[in-house]
Amino acid sequence: MGFKPPGHGERLKAIGSMAGLPETLRLALDPGTDFEPIPPPKPGDWLAAHPALGQTFEEFVRSRPNRPDQTRNKIYLFPLGEFSLEGSPPVEILNEYPEVFFGMRTEVFSPKTGGDPRFTTRINPFTRERQILSTDVLSYLKSLLPGHAFCLLAVTRQDLYPDPAWNFVFGQASLRDRVGVFSFARYDPAF
Repeated sequence: MGFKPPGHGERLKAIGSMAGLPETLRLALDPGTDFEPIPPPKPGDWLAAHPALGQTFEEFVRSRPNRPDQTRNKIYLFPLGEFSLEGSPPVEILNEYPEVFFGMRTEVFSPKTGGDPRFTTRINPFTRERQILSTDVLSYLKSLLPGHAFCLLAVTRQDLYPDPAWNFVFGQASLRDRVGVFSFARYDPAF
């Protein structure tokens, strides 16, 4: 049971009421002909194999997503493992990007506690590369998360997997817990 692209009416329902909005904003939000709807997924696409229930804008707002505020207003990046110049962007550049994109201060995180993390690993049966269990990384990051952080994101060159039944994942996050991990491993042409 895969994903079925929403029709025009479903897209309007997801946007919600535009009553009271200025004309220019209503035009910007109208799912008319300016943007093509998402096409049906192809075999091998994530949405071809995983159901997606969708969410209206009102449902998103009611979910009370994390937002930066006076206290939680800094993004922390946590380099996990080594970052060689040949196979990954320099940490300094990685630190600049979210600052510019999100307009929030960003800092490279260096934990003072937490010790040496022990993550579950395996050798991927297809690539024969070592992988780290991403959920272990998320649990570790939760134990280190500063109270004033908007989020703590680990970046790594190690390949990741979220569950023994999965081949790999590029990254994983817990939005509620304000932690995430992202891997550059499969972006390296040498992978």
